[in-house]
Amino acid sequence: MAGAPEAVGTVEIALEHTAKLLATEPALALEQADEILKVIPGHPLAALYAAMARRQLGEIERAAEAMQALAAAQPGWAPVHYELGVTLGLLQRGDEAIGALRRAVRLKDDIADAWRLLGDHYTAMGDREAADGAYARHIKAATRDPRLLAPAAALCEDRVPEAEAMLRRHLQQFPTDVAAIRMLAEVAARLGRYDDAETLLVRCLELAPGFTAARQNYALVLHRQQKTEEALRVVDELLAADPRNPNLRSSKAAMLSRVGEFEGAIELYGALLEEYPAQSKAWMSYGHALKTAGRQPESIAAYRRTIELAPTLGEAYWSLANLKTYRFSEADVAEMRRQLARTDLREEDRYHFDFALGKALEDAGVHEESFGHYARGNQLRRAGIRYRAEETEADVRRVREFFTPEFLGARVGCGLPAPDPIFIVGLPRAGSTLLEQILSSHSQVEGTMELPDVLDIARSLSGRRSRSEPSRYPEILATMSDEALRGLGERYLERTRIQRKTGTPFFIDKMPNNWVHVGLIHVMLPNARIVDARRHPLSCCFSNFKQHFARGQHFTYSLEDLGRYYRAYVELMAHFDRVLPGRVHRVIYERMVEDTETEVRRLLDYCGLEFEPACLRFYENDRAVRTASSEQVRSPIYRDAVDQWRHYGTWLRPLEEALGPVLEAYPAAPKI
Repeated sequence: MAGAPEAVGTVEIALEHTAKLLATEPALALEQADEILKVIPGHPLAALYAAMARRQLGEIERAAEAMQALAAAQPGWAPVHYELGVTLGLLQRGDEAIGALRRAVRLKDDIADAWRLLGDHYTAMGDREAADGAYARHIKAATRDPRLLAPAAALCEDRVPEAEAMLRRHLQQFPTDVAAIRMLAEVAARLGRYDDAETLLVRCLELAPGFTAARQNYALVLHRQQKTEEALRVVDELLAADPRNPNLRSSKAAMLSRVGEFEGAIELYGALLEEYPAQSKAWMSYGHALKTAGRQPESIAAYRRTIELAPTLGEAYWSLANLKTYRFSEADVAEMRRQLARTDLREEDRYHFDFALGKALEDAGVHEESFGHYARGNQLRRAGIRYRAEETEADVRRVREFFTPEFLGARVGCGLPAPDPIFIVGLPRAGSTLLEQILSSHSQVEGTMELPDVLDIARSLSGRRSRSEPSRYPEILATMSDEALRGLGERYLERTRIQRKTGTPFFIDKMPNNWVHVGLIHVMLPNARIVDARRHPLSCCFSNFKQHFARGQHFTYSLEDLGRYYRAYVELMAHFDRVLPGRVHRVIYERMVEDTETEVRRLLDYCGLEFEPACLRFYENDRAVRTASSEQVRSPIYRDAVDQWRHYGTWLRPLEEALGPVLEAYPAAPKI
């Protein structure tokens, strides 16, 4: 039993003793703190230690009550607000925890763990920008080595190249400094060099296996590289030790969504929203998962809740518009106009509002004003990205020049003979989701999503770390043996295995951008099926112009870029028709709409599948659909889109000029 303060000596000594007991003997620490409080009622530090001891003993509600009272009595004392934030987080009262932690760092901005916990909470809320900032402040505050203070400050202030140079110099002298290695990994991740970040974090964890923060970074870097299976394993290990961590639970929900485990993701998001009921971005993430799972009324309610919490968040309105079947009310249109009239609206919100209002006005038949909003949204989005049409055209020329009949003829029989994948390629918004829904309604075929794995293989073969460096792809394929090409096919099947849930012999990869890599697919997986989804160039390109993509597809934000991209695609597919006749099966969207059964039978025959009536009732398939057309393919054949572009023909002249002879020749390819 701990005695009264006099038995220990002074109050200061008793408090030091209490602090030491907190780490190993919380029950004794509570007794000691209570003894101090008997002698000096209301002593702030003793009261805080008593509350912390109760928290460690599992009396979390009582601890929170005591800390709230103490924080009210000591509003300028940072430690009590920090401890209150920790305690409220354990009670899964996330919004309140964030408030307490923010007060703590406002009062004292070098509380490292407060910044780390804020980063965890921001991640759970879906606010990546705020999370990155908080984690950077954590690194700076946690740095005790004076030699790392300058790079930590540079990283915190987003002076990334400067931070990188300082860290590299430091690591030349101290190559096993795990704090510096972790910081350099953060630099690499900020620059999008995730493979470098992964290598650094692996080294960091070899040196310090118990470095939990580095292991969390490692899971995130794996996730951003689409290595979701490995990322899930790491997150599950971390959750076993810290099951309430909001960052880890939010990260796991995002990872489960990526691999098609939507019910698990929805459950996690739902639990997080009980902790963060007032966080708009968390509601939006929840809405996305519900939408993909086909739970449209609930997804609409989630997006509506997002708007209630954050009326200026344009992405919430765009999320409703992106359902395609949703119709905005007059009040919604008036509110979007009001938001766009603001002078303090963030650019990201502005272009989301423009895309959403363009859709609302299109549905109302106000086409000229609708086009104006689509054009402004695209202009804003295009200004913020780096895309050069000539680079795409140059890449296509290289592929055409490389994949000759001689090269392909010398590699007959090479690669992995597995017939499992059915690739659907082409442009987005060309009917690929419809084809996927039709095929996945067959008993032998599973639909997955737009898988990044072919793109990742091509990227790794290129050998370059930035677009400014020369690429070795596709020419490097000429140096690869049959065994190496087979290895690429094995790598693809291994990486995509996590997406396959049903045990069917065939699965669909509908990444549209794989049209550039038809040659690679052929030499590494010669028995895979390749389906080219093609739609009228004006219809397809304008549909992309109206679409805001969450990531990628940077060619879609300019009518000229779209026309040049579509033209390059047609030219390359025509090349493969010549050098690999019959290898690619083409589905013309308009023909599928007009004579669905004939086109479905042709498609199934190409895939070596017996006809099944369910393929004509594809809209009854309740599988998760992860594209902008998710709601459209849950209805019978979608005919309305065929001629929608004609309402906008007056403004599509730049697109027509960029398409050139491709437009006149459609559905055939022009002579080259």
